[in-house]
This record gives sequence, C-alpha cells and structure tokens, in this order.
Amino acid sequence: MNDKECMFPSVAIIGAGLMGHGIAQIFALSGRQVWLNDLDEQMLEQAVGNIRANLNLFVKNGLVSADEVGPALSRINTTTSLEKAAGQADYVVEAISENLTLKQDIFKELDEVCHPETILSTNTSVMSITEIAAKAANRSRIVGTHFWNPPHLIPLVEVIPGDDTAAETVEAAYSLLAEVGKYPVRVKRDVPGFVGNRLQHALWREAISIVDEGIAEAAEVDEVVKMGFGIRLPVLGPLENADLVGLDLTLAIHEYILKHLNASPEPAPILKRKIDQGYLGFKKGRGLQKWSEQEITDTRVRLANHLIQWNKARK
Repeated sequence: MNDKECMFPSVAIIGAGLMGHGIAQIFALSGRQVWLNDLDEQMLEQAVGNIRANLNLFVKNGLVSADEVGPALSRINTTTSLEKAAGQADYVVEAISENLTLKQDIFKELDEVCHPETILSTNTSVMSITEIAAKAANRSRIVGTHFWNPPHLIPLVEVIPGDDTAAETVEAAYSLLAEVGKYPVRVKRDVPGFVGNRLQHALWREAISIVDEGIAEAAEVDEVVKMGFGIRLPVLGPLENADLVGLDLTLAIHEYILKHLNASPEPAPILKRKIDQGYLGFKKGRGLQKWSEQEITDTRVRLANHLIQWNKARK
C-alpha cells in the first residue's frame, strides 16, 4: 500500500447478508483489513463461504489471480460484536436491513464506540441519510454510500450527504470508493431513492401498470426493454438521448404522452393481489410471471455471466 491507500487501512462492515459480504470482498481485495460484523454467527460463516466462492469465480474468469484469493480471505475477520468490529475501524459501512429505527440505533451506537475521526457510511438504497443520522451526536461524519447488488460486480456507488454531513466526509468517502475500484457518483441532495432508485422505480411503476391495465403481458414488457431501448442504455443515458434526438422533439413527445403515464403515488393494485395470493416471485415460483426451478437457475446464471463479462471488458 502507498500512503494514500493507508488513509483507511481498517474497514468494518456491519451486516453480513446480501450486500455486506460483497462489500467486504471489495475492501479485502483492495488490501485493507476488514471486520465483518453480524449478530448471527451462521450468517458470518455463510458470508465467508460466499466470498470464497465469488473469488474463485473471479479467478476462473480472469478478474483476479489465484495468488490474490488467500491473502484477501486472510484479511477478513468476523465477529458478532459491533464494538469489536467498529471500535478499531477507520471507515465503517452499515449494510443491515432497511429498517429506519434499527439503522438510527446502529448509528447512535457507532457514533459512541468509534474513534472521532472514523467515517460512518450507510448502504441504504432509499432512506434519508439525514433521518438515519438523527440519533447520532456527530452527524457530520455520516454519509450515504449506496452500493448496487451485487456490489462486487456492479461498479456504481451513489455518495449522498445528509443535511449535517461535512463536505470533507463526502470527499473522503468518494476518494476511498474510487481507490478500491468502484465508480462513485456524487448526489447533491438527500432525497428518498437518491438517483438510481428514483429512475428504476419510475420504470417499474409504469411496467407493472402496463400489465395491470392489460396493455401487455409481463414477459412482453421485459422483452420490449431488453430488446429495445435497454440495449443502448450502457452507452447512452436518458439525458444524453434527449439531447441526441433534440429537446424540441423531447418536449413535443412529453406534451402528448406524459398525461397518459401512471403517476400514482401508490403501488399498483396488481402487486397487492399477487402478494395476497402468495405469488412473491422467484422464492415462490410465481410472481408477475410463472417460474420453473430451471428458469430461475438459468436467469441467475445469465445475469451473473453478463455482469462478469461486463467487468472483464471494463478491466
């Protein structure tokens, strides 16, 4: 490590679940000591197993060398004690479930047990950073860093200040994320959903509404996205596209179409109906569509392969 990398040599991850283990992997591969914390010892064991499997997959696909796996795993320490994990960390990432009260309590405790200069970040995907930090005394060191799932394969991390976050906290988090190979993007204001999830769920709201209104079947909606405008999104964002076609044409289209789009602040009725019927998606074999076990497996493999190939091209 050079001096710059030593700014945050020890990182604590609070929560070893869906996001936590992938975030731990990122920092361990960067050469930092990682403390992975969870209340569930079994979850910690499973997290280390998942990281080992991820790293082996990385080796198979040329994303890391075989020589990097052992050292990366050796840098990961696990503990059920939040104080033990965070008390010696220079940087903390909270990655627990999306429960505001629980997050507020966690940050109050982190603020009490961490060194005064330790930066505290939350991986919330939608919640207000200001609200999460509300119970902590030193709110200037609390910042939002929204990783995307799976965090070890998707580069984006949104960096969001709360109302009381110091500018130097934002810049330090941004710099660290760039150092470990992520693609940080600054969000100027603390609003629910930040940028990515506001865009994503605006699309989901319309897509689900189209199915609910009988305009098209769920599979056809997905096909329109995947085989249409979705193909160009990696190289042409929506605002680039608006400039490309011309803002005059964009305005003309919006003047006609926007009044016909779903603008309800409530979830689509079909969602509640499906849930009441027990149709929860992959976990039940049926949601907006029916899914066989093979189709579920194929979809997961297809997604993983796509993300791996994307990362290989980026490397």
